[in-house]
Amino acid sequence: MESSVSKIREKLDRKEAVVMTAQEVSELVAKGEDVSAMDVDVVTTATRAIMSGTYAILSFPVNSPAHFKRASKVLLNGIPAHVGPCPNERLGILDLIVFGTAHSTYEHNYGAGHLFRELVEGKNIEVSVETDENVSFKCDVRLEDMPYAKLYATRHTFKNYAAFVNCSAEPVDTIFHAVSFDPDMEEATLSGSGEINPIQNDPNMETIGIGTRMLMNGAEGFVIGDGTRSSPGKPNLAGFADMHDMDPALMGGFKTSAGPECIASWAIAIPVTSQSILDAVLKTDGDIPMVVNDIDKRTMISSSTYADAWKDTDLVVGFNPDSCINCDTCEPVRDCPMNAIYYKNDRMVLDRYLCFNCGLCSTICPGNVFTAELGKLHFEMDEKKYDIPIVLRQTDRKRSEELAGKLKKKIEDGEFKLNEMVERIYP
Repeated sequence: MESSVSKIREKLDRKEAVVMTAQEVSELVAKGEDVSAMDVDVVTTATRAIMSGTYAILSFPVNSPAHFKRASKVLLNGIPAHVGPCPNERLGILDLIVFGTAHSTYEHNYGAGHLFRELVEGKNIEVSVETDENVSFKCDVRLEDMPYAKLYATRHTFKNYAAFVNCSAEPVDTIFHAVSFDPDMEEATLSGSGEINPIQNDPNMETIGIGTRMLMNGAEGFVIGDGTRSSPGKPNLAGFADMHDMDPALMGGFKTSAGPECIASWAIAIPVTSQSILDAVLKTDGDIPMVVNDIDKRTMISSSTYADAWKDTDLVVGFNPDSCINCDTCEPVRDCPMNAIYYKNDRMVLDRYLCFNCGLCSTICPGNVFTAELGKLHFEMDEKKYDIPIVLRQTDRKRSEELAGKLKKKIEDGEFKLNEMVERIYP
């Protein structure tokens, strides 16, 4: 079987093409049904996860021309921004680069991911400026006041990622856990959306390449190449999209024991143009290896599969506020990486809009207010079998599946057009 993006696009225009989400294909495979190239033309894929390799480029006026010569230091809600590359001398305009891993100088657990989400939500952002003439001033700005605001990815959508355990005898603070990582392999965390991950469904990147249209945080953008530390065996992508068109529910900040990190979401349509793509699409979580790493030494110790994380597990955290036993210190409130759990009128609240479904609350609440089956890692090391409970997921599989569904509908409605890449990333 061989097809082409142009032929599939023609079928889409005639309303004859079959578009399915990667999850829908996997469900058919799990039922034992044979899925051929005659059954599907386009597969929509997605992932929502912690993606550190993120930065924003913002350009906007903060004062009248000639009010100051140049800015030397800028903070956005306390987040340090890098001034430039354009000096904009005496124009009253700032050009800024904000790294997704930047942390607020005001609040320890507030990071650039929180800033990006609040911008897209339309909230006021405090801009603090110091000029090279040692003059300081402040103003408020909103995204609508920014003529240019684009989010860039330097390293996103890994072809799945990894699970982590702590093999050392001491707790470890890390970006891969919301609290200190317990020692002696008592618990595991993971990232990666398995069978619905974009590159997993096009591992040789036959249709994903330079210029491929995609959705980043719900906004149309483009792949611009491979990301940092990418390789044919472990690829990831670089890309960009306009922040003005993004959905705040698909982005945000995520608190870790090593400081806040940045959440991003991608959705990519995969035209089924070859047998190799179809073979990849037909793989389910149980067919996809998940590397198990020691978080202390950052070395691979074994391997499992994504079925451990996503087969027969709960994608959404259950919430039963009547089960609260009123602990002196509520660990879910204290440790929720999204600050989605709080008390209102003496009653516990779970903000589903903020919730990442990471599942941590279900593992630390003694009153079973929060419930979720997160699965266990099953692997062998040194001829010994291990079953390590998963206590935190840094991928939101539920919203990933929903995002793939939204992209499917956009394609079917003609709102999202498939395009051919300009050039392959890996020839």
